[in-house]
Order: sequence, then C-alpha cells, then structure tokens
Amino acid sequence: MRRVYVNEEWCLGCHLCEYYCAFAATNGTDMARALRDTKINARIKIEENDQISFAVSCRHCTEPYCVKGCLTGALTIADGIILIDREKCIGCYTCILSCPYGAISPSEDGAVQKCELCARTAGEAPMCVKGCPNEAIVFEERG
Repeated sequence: MRRVYVNEEWCLGCHLCEYYCAFAATNGTDMARALRDTKINARIKIEENDQISFAVSCRHCTEPYCVKGCLTGALTIADGIILIDREKCIGCYTCILSCPYGAISPSEDGAVQKCELCARTAGEAPMCVKGCPNEAIVFEERG
C-alpha cells in the first residue's frame, strides 16, 4: 500500500503541506478563498527545531493502536487506510493517547482528525504531497 513518507533532509519547514491539507478538507476549488479568515487546522503538522524540520502525519499502521483503542468504533480500516466516522466519535481522545506518532489531534468540533490520505481522491497523491515545493513529502509504496 502506498503511504506518505517524509524526507526530513529536504523539508524546508515552509508549512505549505499544512495549507494544502487544510484546503483539501474544504472541498473548495480556490485555496485563497477557501482558507480566507480560517484558522488552519491541518491533519499534517510540521515539527521544527534549530536543525531539522519534518512533517508528522498518520502512518496508517498495519496493527493500529488507535483503532484498537477506539471506544465507539469510529476508527476503522478500509483498504489499508485508517478512517474516522465523525458521527461515531465522542471525543474521548483515547486514540490520541494511543498513537505512538502523535498523528491524531482534536478538531474544531470536538471529534478527532488525522490524515486519511485524501481518501476521496482515490489513487491520486494526497494534497500535501502535491503541494510540497521541495518534494520532501512523497506518496509511494516501500518494501
């Protein structure tokens, strides 16, 4: 299965992946209009320190602790992608606590959010990958 991978040596820390991710969640056609006057709450996050920058997003684990720990069954796996049923999520944040990568976060409405590989764009690269100017984020299958 193809997944998002980050080469931290190439990451510029520009945060464009966060903007593209937030834009993808709007279903809009114009990024400037869709994100205007909006707090960016992306499903991918850039972590930085003095020497390195890298993007943190869901790794779609084969044995995901988040899915096992979900009290309501809001997290499920379909075709290797971990998805959230926002109607079932009660905001207990057990999944946030159980994710070893810190890839799940609260959303604006109390449910959780995480990368779902832009699931509605089947087969295409997620928006964060398409928008990375330095190609530090890739969407590929690795052995």
